Amino acid sequence: MPDATTNRAAPPAAATSRQAAPPPRPQRTRLQASLGGAGARLQRWAENPWRRLSLLLIVLLSCFFIGGAIGTITGALAFLDPLAALICVVAIELAVRWRRPLLQQPGDRLGLQLLDMARIGLLYGLLLEGFKLL
Repeated sequence: MPDATTNRAAPPAAATSRQAAPPPRPQRTRLQASLGGAGARLQRWAENPWRRLSLLLIVLLSCFFIGGAIGTITGALAFLDPLAALICVVAIELAVRWRRPLLQQPGDRLGLQLLDMARIGLLYGLLLEGFKLL
């Protein structure tokens, strides 16, 4: 008795060459709309020079604190020093590589300035912790 699956005819060539329909787009929620416009709202808010300066200073000092905390915690544990150093170097290198697309964008350079302040703060925090250990 022949198997039922072997007697099937091959589908016509026209049916297999059709393009698959694109997946349906998810609906636009208020959260998505709010987060989508956050960068533009931040740039509008930072048009004032004092606000921009305070935002850059907050990012610099926050990353300085994070760099100091990383150095202190890994130094106190004395367990994952090479791994923590590798993670910090990779993070700083990724930030350097993210600069190139930001440099080529026209208009306001708030994102570039924030990235630079974060890099400088993290590096200075780690450097200060290194000097404390000497």
